[in-house]
Amino acid sequence: MRFLDFLAPPSCVFCGVASVGQEKSICRACFADLPWNQPPVATSPGIIESVVAVTDYAFPVDKAIKALKFERKLFYSLALAEILCAGANVLSSDIDAILPVPLHWSRKLRRGFNQAAEIAKPVARLLNVPIIRCAKRCKPTPYQSGLDARARMRSLRGAFILLRKVDCQHALIIDDVVTTGATTQALAKVLIDAGARRVSVLAVARAVRHNRGDYQPAVGLKV
Repeated sequence: MRFLDFLAPPSCVFCGVASVGQEKSICRACFADLPWNQPPVATSPGIIESVVAVTDYAFPVDKAIKALKFERKLFYSLALAEILCAGANVLSSDIDAILPVPLHWSRKLRRGFNQAAEIAKPVARLLNVPIIRCAKRCKPTPYQSGLDARARMRSLRGAFILLRKVDCQHALIIDDVVTTGATTQALAKVLIDAGARRVSVLAVARAVRHNRGDYQPAVGLKV
């Protein structure tokens, strides 16, 4: 056990139970009770081959994502990464590159980090594939949670640009939440232009949007 763990034993980020295990952030009981998405895989009508959304955007996953992004509670990144890794077993075996959804530099400066990049690192280690940096977010798009599908597509037009070519068979986009799929579709087009032959998506949660702009749990995982 690490010395710091002795002083302050690891505890579950959801219930606070101590000693959840080395390098673990979620206890077994809370892990079992997460709003797992069944089934976690869906085909996509666009150029994306498949979307793996591991959970529904529901308590406590929704609270953890919001706390990470808007309250800078970085310890949640480990928990969300554990959730992603739990869903990695349904990915295609030929994944050979990972691209976290890029943040515009201005938002990254305010936030201090890119949450997609943080939760992608453990997945890259698990799959033993590199994280690639072939795309850049060149337009400061508004928060997508307040937009309908058509507005999302408009706001993301030209949002990503290609930085360099890549040589990969099957690229995996990683994000925290997928709703209409507009962001990942826009990024997938850039990946195909970069040289990726196939593109899939792995997300912590899948949500649908109600008229008020609030995220709600998905039903049937339709993209």
